[in-house]
Amino acid sequence: NYIEDFIPSGSGNLLIPNAVVIRENNTVSVSGSGNSSNNNYILKQNYPNPFNPTTIISFSISNSEFTQLKVYNVLGNEVQTLINENKQAGNHQIEFSAENLSNGIYFYRLISGNFSETKKMILLK
Repeated sequence: NYIEDFIPSGSGNLLIPNAVVIRENNTVSVSGSGNSSNNNYILKQNYPNPFNPTTIISFSISNSEFTQLKVYNVLGNEVQTLINENKQAGNHQIEFSAENLSNGIYFYRLISGNFSETKKMILLK
Protein backbone atom coordinates (compact mmCIF):
# COMPACT_ATOMS: atom_id res chain seq x y z
CA ASN A 1 0.00 0.00 0.00
CA TYR A 2 1.22 3.49 -0.80
CA ILE A 3 0.05 6.99 -1.57
CA GLU A 4 0.11 7.54 -5.32
CA ASP A 5 0.27 10.57 -7.59
CA PHE A 6 2.38 13.08 -5.65
CA ILE A 7 2.43 16.39 -7.53
CA PRO A 8 5.18 18.88 -6.52
CA SER A 9 3.72 22.39 -6.48
CA GLY A 10 7.04 24.21 -6.80
CA SER A 11 6.54 25.93 -3.44
CA GLY A 12 7.59 23.04 -1.21
CA ASN A 13 4.16 21.43 -1.07
CA LEU A 14 3.17 17.94 -2.18
CA LEU A 15 -0.34 17.56 -3.58
CA ILE A 16 -2.25 14.29 -3.67
CA PRO A 17 -5.33 14.76 -5.90
CA ASN A 18 -8.74 14.02 -4.33
CA ALA A 19 -7.21 13.20 -0.97
CA VAL A 20 -4.85 15.26 1.15
CA VAL A 21 -2.83 18.44 0.85
CA ILE A 22 0.43 18.21 2.79
CA ARG A 23 2.14 21.53 3.40
CA GLU A 24 5.52 22.29 4.95
CA ASN A 25 3.83 24.20 7.80
CA ASN A 26 2.05 20.96 8.84
CA THR A 27 -1.37 22.27 7.78
CA VAL A 28 -3.40 19.35 6.50
CA SER A 29 -6.83 19.36 4.92
CA VAL A 30 -9.15 16.67 3.63
CA SER A 31 -11.06 17.54 0.49
CA GLY A 32 -14.54 16.36 -0.32
CA SER A 33 -15.45 15.55 3.28
CA GLY A 34 -18.41 17.78 4.19
CA ASN A 35 -19.15 15.63 7.24
CA SER A 36 -19.50 17.84 10.33
CA SER A 37 -19.23 14.84 12.67
CA ASN A 38 -15.51 14.74 11.80
CA ASN A 39 -15.05 17.49 14.41
CA ASN A 40 -15.04 14.74 17.06
CA TYR A 41 -12.06 13.04 15.45
CA ILE A 42 -8.60 14.31 16.31
CA LEU A 43 -5.14 13.25 15.14
CA LYS A 44 -2.54 14.97 17.30
CA GLN A 45 1.01 15.86 16.36
CA ASN A 46 3.42 13.14 17.45
CA TYR A 47 5.55 13.83 20.50
CA PRO A 48 8.46 14.30 20.57
CA ASN A 49 9.00 15.64 17.08
CA PRO A 50 11.73 15.39 15.86
CA PHE A 51 12.24 11.99 17.50
CA ASN A 52 14.87 9.26 17.91
CA PRO A 53 13.96 6.40 17.68
CA THR A 54 10.48 6.34 19.27
CA THR A 55 7.56 8.76 19.38
CA ILE A 56 3.98 8.76 20.64
CA ILE A 57 1.03 9.24 18.28
CA SER A 58 -2.26 10.17 19.97
CA PHE A 59 -5.74 10.36 18.47
CA SER A 60 -9.41 10.50 19.43
CA ILE A 61 -12.35 8.92 17.64
CA SER A 62 -16.02 9.58 18.38
CA ASN A 63 -17.43 6.21 17.28
CA SER A 64 -16.35 2.61 17.72
CA GLU A 65 -15.28 1.57 14.23
CA PHE A 66 -12.57 0.07 12.05
CA THR A 67 -9.46 2.23 12.33
CA GLN A 68 -6.14 2.29 10.50
CA LEU A 69 -2.96 4.15 11.41
CA LYS A 70 -0.15 3.80 8.89
CA VAL A 71 3.28 5.36 8.42
CA TYR A 72 4.60 6.36 4.98
CA ASN A 73 7.97 7.59 3.72
CA VAL A 74 8.33 10.69 1.53
CA LEU A 75 7.91 8.55 -1.60
CA GLY A 76 4.47 7.49 -0.40
CA ASN A 77 5.51 3.91 0.37
CA GLU A 78 3.92 2.38 3.46
CA VAL A 79 6.67 1.56 5.97
CA GLN A 80 4.56 0.29 8.86
CA THR A 81 0.96 -0.39 9.87
CA LEU A 82 0.47 0.61 13.51
CA ILE A 83 -3.28 -0.06 13.80
CA ASN A 84 -5.55 -2.10 11.55
CA GLU A 85 -8.53 -3.10 13.71
CA ASN A 86 -11.77 -2.03 15.33
CA LYS A 87 -11.21 0.62 18.01
CA GLN A 88 -13.56 1.83 20.73
CA ALA A 89 -14.61 5.48 20.80
CA GLY A 90 -12.32 7.64 22.93
CA ASN A 91 -8.69 8.67 23.28
CA HIS A 92 -5.90 6.40 22.11
CA GLN A 93 -2.12 6.53 21.87
CA ILE A 94 0.49 4.27 20.36
CA GLU A 95 4.27 4.25 20.42
CA PHE A 96 5.96 4.18 17.01
CA SER A 97 9.49 2.79 16.86
CA ALA A 98 11.58 3.83 13.86
CA GLU A 99 14.63 1.91 15.05
CA ASN A 100 15.13 0.25 11.65
CA LEU A 101 14.35 3.32 9.53
CA SER A 102 16.64 5.98 8.06
CA ASN A 103 16.70 9.63 9.08
CA GLY A 104 14.12 11.73 7.34
CA ILE A 105 10.56 12.89 7.03
CA TYR A 106 7.70 10.44 7.45
CA PHE A 107 3.93 10.84 7.34
CA TYR A 108 1.38 9.10 9.53
CA ARG A 109 -2.22 8.75 8.42
CA LEU A 110 -5.29 7.95 10.50
CA ILE A 111 -8.41 6.57 8.80
CA SER A 112 -11.48 5.87 10.93
CA GLY A 113 -14.93 5.74 9.39
CA ASN A 114 -15.20 8.73 7.02
CA PHE A 115 -12.38 10.57 8.81
CA SER A 116 -8.88 10.74 7.34
CA GLU A 117 -5.97 12.95 8.38
CA THR A 118 -2.23 12.92 7.75
CA LYS A 119 0.57 14.56 9.71
CA LYS A 120 4.32 14.89 9.23
CA MET A 121 7.02 13.69 11.64
CA ILE A 122 10.81 13.87 11.51
CA LEU A 123 13.22 11.10 12.49
CA LEU A 124 16.66 12.41 13.51
CA LYS A 125 19.19 9.82 14.64
